Amino acid sequence: MAEIIRMPKMSDTMEEGVIAAWLKKVGDTVKPGDILAEVETDKATMELESYDEGVLLYIGVKEKDSVPVNGVIAVIGEKGEDYEHLLKGADSSSDKKEETPKSEEKSPEPAKAEAPSESIDTSNINATVITMPKMSDTMQEGTIASWLKKVGDEIKSGEIIAEVETDKATMELESYDDGTLLYIGVEAGDSVPVDGVIAVIGEKGADFETLLKAQQQSSSEPASAPKEESAPAPKAEPVAETKSAPASTAPAATTANGERVKASPLAKKIAEEKGLDIRQVSGSGEGGRVVKKDVENFVPATATQAAPASAGAPAIGQESYKEEKVSQMRKVIAKRLAESKFGAPHFYLTMEINMDKAIEARKSMNEIASTKISFNDMVIKATAAALRQHPKVNSSWLGDKIRYNEHIHIGMAVAVEEGLLVPVIRFADNLSLSQISAQAKSLGGKAKNKELQPKDWEGNTFTISNLGMFGIEEFTAIINPPDACILAVGGIKETVIVKDGQMQIGNVMKVTLSCDHRVVDGSVGSAFLITLKNLLEDPVRILV
Repeated sequence: MAEIIRMPKMSDTMEEGVIAAWLKKVGDTVKPGDILAEVETDKATMELESYDEGVLLYIGVKEKDSVPVNGVIAVIGEKGEDYEHLLKGADSSSDKKEETPKSEEKSPEPAKAEAPSESIDTSNINATVITMPKMSDTMQEGTIASWLKKVGDEIKSGEIIAEVETDKATMELESYDDGTLLYIGVEAGDSVPVDGVIAVIGEKGADFETLLKAQQQSSSEPASAPKEESAPAPKAEPVAETKSAPASTAPAATTANGERVKASPLAKKIAEEKGLDIRQVSGSGEGGRVVKKDVENFVPATATQAAPASAGAPAIGQESYKEEKVSQMRKVIAKRLAESKFGAPHFYLTMEINMDKAIEARKSMNEIASTKISFNDMVIKATAAALRQHPKVNSSWLGDKIRYNEHIHIGMAVAVEEGLLVPVIRFADNLSLSQISAQAKSLGGKAKNKELQPKDWEGNTFTISNLGMFGIEEFTAIINPPDACILAVGGIKETVIVKDGQMQIGNVMKVTLSCDHRVVDGSVGSAFLITLKNLLEDPVRILV
């Protein structure tokens, strides 16, 4: 019996999915577990698996088209089986509604706006417009870090055509089509909004200019000014020529053996701006990867020899500066933290914690632990235990209501080259110290290597920022939305303390709790810190 395959909800925020590529075609035999298609959601590109056995009778969504959650994608059944009656009552008609009602709804504006959309026929143009995919839940635009292909290059499905810098990481943009790279619409280093045009891939000689006109026409249909539609036409040709220039530098970054140089997109960009040969720069990153600081600190041999030649001038120094485009990650950090700082009324509570017993306990535990336990692991475990006792701190402000989370997911701020990432340790109160240590090391490594997946950075209910390892004694942190609080942890400092009326040497750590006063009051935050202090000053309690 034929079964309708609908678009599943693949993430908590997903409203629709885009069929990135069909891996099966009508008439193919399908078995349970076979991958039917690749679906691009708001968070990642995921595989759509079949749970039925039979023949693929019908495909209702073309590649690159979107369909809402629960919308009809395909039908699987027995060969030759009649499935039309299934589609009559299904939601597949929603695709048709998107074409007619949308134009009807907009028609009260100038009626002539409909005419241009009907006049551009792209059915005979064998090419596809590549747009900026949404690669993370907070992504609004992406920056082309580098082009790995140039105009005129032959592209095969599965090849990486560019590196895209999002607000979370630098990711690879994969082609799902075979053909020639006909047009590049964004220079390396420039940003483009989600769904904005990046490139065109198709048959050599295909009329991509008309395709771009149609693309802009469809995207500007809701607007009332169709006059601008003719503007891109004269720009299309020169853009294709000038934009291909940065891409031509990509093959040059190879070693003498023809191997591609391992370097971050930012390092490549800085090297290009400085006129440096990236192949001469030694990398200090993972696996010899060249990172930003390597390029900034690199001094070419010719530069040191040239210096004495100009030494005759009496000048002591020269004013200079350099400017860099703001990375996607830095843009989002700025936006989110500015909203938090100026939108949530912050107040701060600082407390000193005697870490003498914690130092002894850690030393004893690490003698038998399979994974070495850090002070940060102990803080995470103690914080999770304290949150269990003070659930009001484990909360979020939602405008017209306050959410008190019954689960404890602790975000762990990790500094990376381009900014800050916050991977999440889930159900931290239910984990042992060894498990927390293992997860913290794994997530920290993934963050630094840009290997985090959406599930790794979503869902935090409380955040910890620890700068103690950098020698910082005390600081305040900005609340990480949607949390109501964040704990700033300083370093452990050996100092003079008074105990039982006697001065002695002790190890003290300062912590500062930043609170959203709309949710957490001073007494609530103070009670949480007292519990945290008691747990860390007698760490046996966090093992119970």
